[in-house]
Amino acid sequence: FSVELSEGQSYELEKDVIVITSRDVEEKDQASVAEDLMNKLQSKSFEENLADHTAEWQKRWNMSDVEISGDAAAQQGIRFNIAQLFMTYYGEDERLNVGPKGFTGEKYGGATYWDTEAYIVPMYLGITNPSVTKALLQYRHNQLPGAYHNAKEQGLPGALFPMVTFNGIECHNEWEITFEEIHRNADIPHAIAMYTEYTGDDSYVKNEGMDVLVGTARFWAARVHWSKWRNKYVMHGVTGPNEYENNVNNNWFTSTMARWLLKYTLERLPLATKEAQERVHVTEEEKEKWQDIVDKIYLPEDKDLGIFLQQDDFLDKDIRPVSEIEDQRPINQHWSWDKILRSPFIKQADVLQGIYFFPENYTKEQKEKNFDFYEPLTVHESSLSPSIHSVLAAELGKKDKAVELYERTARLDLDNYNNDTVDGLHITSMSGSWLAIVQGFAGMRYDHDQLKFKPFIPDNWDHYSFKINYRGRLIKVYVDHQETKISLLKGEDLEILVNDNNVALKEGETECLKA
Repeated sequence: FSVELSEGQSYELEKDVIVITSRDVEEKDQASVAEDLMNKLQSKSFEENLADHTAEWQKRWNMSDVEISGDAAAQQGIRFNIAQLFMTYYGEDERLNVGPKGFTGEKYGGATYWDTEAYIVPMYLGITNPSVTKALLQYRHNQLPGAYHNAKEQGLPGALFPMVTFNGIECHNEWEITFEEIHRNADIPHAIAMYTEYTGDDSYVKNEGMDVLVGTARFWAARVHWSKWRNKYVMHGVTGPNEYENNVNNNWFTSTMARWLLKYTLERLPLATKEAQERVHVTEEEKEKWQDIVDKIYLPEDKDLGIFLQQDDFLDKDIRPVSEIEDQRPINQHWSWDKILRSPFIKQADVLQGIYFFPENYTKEQKEKNFDFYEPLTVHESSLSPSIHSVLAAELGKKDKAVELYERTARLDLDNYNNDTVDGLHITSMSGSWLAIVQGFAGMRYDHDQLKFKPFIPDNWDHYSFKINYRGRLIKVYVDHQETKISLLKGEDLEILVNDNNVALKEGETECLKA
């Protein structure tokens, strides 16, 4: 363009661009589809399009915003994280998932990890429409053929979901991850249970979800082996969530998740649709084998210390707290890999990840002893680590530790805690700040169709509030130092538990409870 301007004149050029690919539109149709989209775009002014965009974002914030008064840094952190997550994924396309770096960096290449099911799903269940989470479940179902291929590559039956993938086929190039960090094969199906229990919608687990459960159950049943010496089923050559320890035997978390998967599949199988049962065709012999593994799998523990052992030989290590090596952190930037593997230091929640997943299965004493043993050994050099520890610390009344770890997960990238933000933002751990507030500070739990809260507030905050979507209802929770207010903004009446007290909620009304 060549434009002549006189003094005092201006010229405005608006450039509208439409991008389409063969992934969505066949080549022969691309020109006409692009023209239709351009006409639609140009039917409104920039200001009108911006207004539509702003209105759509306002709908999202109305369902999800967390307000914090008294701590500007904490407020900035949680809103920054929610915004980044929603810019990355909002469930519009079940072919997509949440990459660990989103669109902010090239590390991990945009691949999908188990982070989605373990960290994103619990948050998205609370602050989006259930269809958003269901799209994530369907993403894995669509890739089941790849999971069967992965298991076959290991010489095993059933389905093995990949650690890193774009299309369902394992893409990771490190053997200790590809072949050993197999706990993902229960973590991913665990999202089906979370979805079912939170939403009350069992249509997925009774049909497509049964394909996932049975496929992964068949893998686990073949991956364990019988130990005549222990008189138990054992699992050798695995890597747990703590990637600072490879190729170990009987990682407690991995075996616990395998046991859960087999047990849950057996419980759900009789409730599946007739079509699903015929499709998966589980024999009586298989059911008996699965139940035998559930009853007899070896889960290492030390009764004297009252802890579950991260793996068989963990106590042979030179057990000492992280506080002794502060000048050498992060260890992944100061130590050789060999030295890291021999050390007692833990990258992220491992045993504590299992306790977080199934809090109803363990006593407060068990949680306390395991937390007090493992947290001081944890360097939190995975972005996924602080949130899990924050939630557990809050449940155990360790208020200062819960707040400390919330601040780490909320501002991990803003303050570059791990000295690695140059690689991009930690998108799939950004849900951790929401989990730390809602599951941690507010103590939200749900089981057996019951929503529960046990709230507290950090000392330096004036108040905080958040909204959750629960079975067609929009609920607001407000907490300050004097009281907790629970409001049912929309939906049918609901009875919940707050500090173990029954509270009846009615639409448009607020219930106040003293702190």
